[in-house]
Amino acid sequence: MEDRLVTLAIHTLEYAKNVSALLEAEGIKTELNNINLDHPVIAPGVRIRIKESDLPLALRIVENREILQTSAVEQHDESRTILVPTDFSDHSLKAALLAFRLAARHQTDITLLHAYINPDRNANIQLADVYNYEAATQSDAAVAENAHQQMESFISSIKDAIKKGDIPPVKFRTVLFEGVPEDIINKYANQHHPFIIVMGTREAIRKERELVGSVTAELLDSCRHTVISIPAQAPVNDFRNISESTFFCNLDQSDILALDTLRRISDGNRLAINLVYISNRHGADTQQAVKNLLEYCNTHFPDYNLNFKQLTPDNITLPATNTLIVVPNKRKNIISRLFNPSLAHRLLFQNDIPMMVIPV
Repeated sequence: MEDRLVTLAIHTLEYAKNVSALLEAEGIKTELNNINLDHPVIAPGVRIRIKESDLPLALRIVENREILQTSAVEQHDESRTILVPTDFSDHSLKAALLAFRLAARHQTDITLLHAYINPDRNANIQLADVYNYEAATQSDAAVAENAHQQMESFISSIKDAIKKGDIPPVKFRTVLFEGVPEDIINKYANQHHPFIIVMGTREAIRKERELVGSVTAELLDSCRHTVISIPAQAPVNDFRNISESTFFCNLDQSDILALDTLRRISDGNRLAINLVYISNRHGADTQQAVKNLLEYCNTHFPDYNLNFKQLTPDNITLPATNTLIVVPNKRKNIISRLFNPSLAHRLLFQNDIPMMVIPV
């Protein structure tokens, strides 16, 4: 019975041929009926028939043909995009799939960004060396072509997930640049102001080994847009599954702004939030600030279940049930970042927990 032919749709000849070509390219055999091949214009309609077993996949492909046929969004609202930097790794793909689910909830689209470095161009050249511009041009073309091929493979993985129904169909585009990744991401974000940035990271033990040169760590310290980092080992694959969060507060007005950002992005999630303040000082001013913050949150964020805890800098422990870290991140100059990395920077290398870093 699964091999019997069923009618997918009835269209004009030209449209039916386009749909048939799309399905055939995806491995679904089609059959066109009721066509007068000698005089097709007189045919009242063309029936597109497929195997019944292929029907669910064919419907997803046809309904999302604009997404699956191209990676470009013609009318792209940059301020309503989720920027997903990728290095084509498995953890980048995991972050991208989560971003698609998040984009569907917020009715945004996706921008996949890859920055590549040409090792020949960035190698040190002695003043006495003769620079071969023709060879350099050929090298540039080869590196760029390799980046485009990797992006096409990455896009295929995403399209397969859409066709299987693993992620919702969301319009997306791709951009590739040559340059240092953290610089490219920052520059693009400053020019286009994405809704949020979502990127994958390695597990904590590998991040420790690669402490110098972490793109995510550099971005957390310097970016002025909200960044969500998704560790490779984190069990979360959908933001809806996040139920408990540790929020590192500053006990000032920036906490209110960051909590409001969290609420907009979580979009209705009922969160248990552990407000954590890191300090060695216990005074009346601190107690009053905590009281004011809790009163405000209970009034304006009634869906949040809040509790407060003060920790010392040398004893930062997170609840075992925690599924998200939230850090309001204040701007630091480059010298301060070098000698005194931000809390978000340090937490990135210590945990395999998704983290949202909100600039304040």
